[in-house]
Amino acid sequence: MSEHAGPARRRGARRTDPPAGQQGLDQPMAKRTRLMPQTRMDPESFGAFAERFARFMGTARFLVWMTVFVLVWILWNALTTDALAFDPFPYIFLTLMLSLQASYAAPLILLATNRQDDRDKVQMEQDRARDEQNLADTEFLTREVAALRIAMREVATRDFLRSELRDLLQELEERDGREPAQRERPGEGGPRTP
Repeated sequence: MSEHAGPARRRGARRTDPPAGQQGLDQPMAKRTRLMPQTRMDPESFGAFAERFARFMGTARFLVWMTVFVLVWILWNALTTDALAFDPFPYIFLTLMLSLQASYAAPLILLATNRQDDRDKVQMEQDRARDEQNLADTEFLTREVAALRIAMREVATRDFLRSELRDLLQELEERDGREPAQRERPGEGGPRTP
């Protein structure tokens, strides 16, 4: 039996157990322990923080406080004794601090700008949809007004109806053999004569 199982296994049967030390592609990977715990951050709250930070950096208050900070730093290190000065003349530590602040500020400002661009796109799409609806409504109303104008051409006016009624009355009186009577028209002040 074992002789027949060997060639059948070589011809087409797959191995179900991976070689020692390897996992198959259809097997889940073993959990790895992380050195740093993975923190979950809400992108919306972080984005709102980035926008507040970018908005603050664009104010005169930030520029004034940054200028005061740099001036105090330079004056402290220039005017105090060597024992109290923590950053000598080339101010390498100050340059490092400003570079660090700029390296964090740039991505936060870009994040805030991207969020504003996304909001602008949504607003633009809403404006476009509203404009299309307004255009459709305007075209509908234009067609309705044109249809009313055409219909009004076929409507009899008050003067036309009066003249027609006068003509009919005159015809009826002539049929009866009487002389047509002149009647007072509305708006005319003359007396009615028989």
